[in-house]
Amino acid sequence: MINLEWYRIFLQTAKQGNLTKAAQLLHITQPSVSYAIKQMEEALGLKLFHRMSKGVTLTEEGRALLAYVEQSFSLLDAGQHYIREMKQLNEGELRIGASDSLIKHVLLPYLNRYHQQYPGIRIRLSHGKSPDIANRLKDGLLDCGIVHMPLIDPMLQIRELAAFEHCFVVGKRFKAWSDRVLASQELAQLPLLMMSPGSSTRSAIDEWLTRRGVEMKPDIELGSVDLLIEFAMLGYGAAFINRSFIQEEVEAGELFELRLEEALPSRSIGLALRRDMNLSLAADSFVRMLMDQD
Repeated sequence: MINLEWYRIFLQTAKQGNLTKAAQLLHITQPSVSYAIKQMEEALGLKLFHRMSKGVTLTEEGRALLAYVEQSFSLLDAGQHYIREMKQLNEGELRIGASDSLIKHVLLPYLNRYHQQYPGIRIRLSHGKSPDIANRLKDGLLDCGIVHMPLIDPMLQIRELAAFEHCFVVGKRFKAWSDRVLASQELAQLPLLMMSPGSSTRSAIDEWLTRRGVEMKPDIELGSVDLLIEFAMLGYGAAFINRSFIQEEVEAGELFELRLEEALPSRSIGLALRRDMNLSLAADSFVRMLMDQD
């Protein structure tokens, strides 16, 4: 591989047609230019320039090489420009994953703020359950993810973002259920609307009921929190929901929270990062924004 600086000297010499002028533009001596050209010609085994009394002109082989050298330096210049733009957060990519409900109720305000501040950053957003997000992080397909905790994996670092309380809510049809305190055994007898098996939210309530010796058989199992809310308002039963997700519906009298003898488990969400992977500038700036939310 020929020295890159030689190619730079060759390019300027070809453009100027004069060794002295090329040396002046490159801020080196004329003998240095002459030496570099000679070394290139010896390495390639052919002549690149015709030496004239008033300068130099390219040989046929020199003209052929010049086309490639110009393209190469143009590409390098474009790469350096792109890197400078990435450093200024005018270019780049942010790859983030979360569940649909966390995207809507937690992540979206930060994505909007980030997008307004750095419109040149391309945001690649994908949805999935927490285990799916963890696997994509480990495969290097995501920069970061918002996951339900606990999530323990030696390859991942989980930073807690917020704690949430869950509750059971019903629509107007079953408003009477909210008028008294229910035992967990009574709760299990109601038509229940739950997240589908395998989700961390479903696992949490299953474990809570199992510890109380209660077997639960949901009437409806869905993969969308928004659909659970909709079915609850339509009177299909009691839905297990993050309390912060249904504040507007409760305040509007469209949903009613059930009161239970025992408190339901609180849950936390966290920011998941791969331990051995350095964040891109775009991802690092988003993580800083997210962690400085208070």
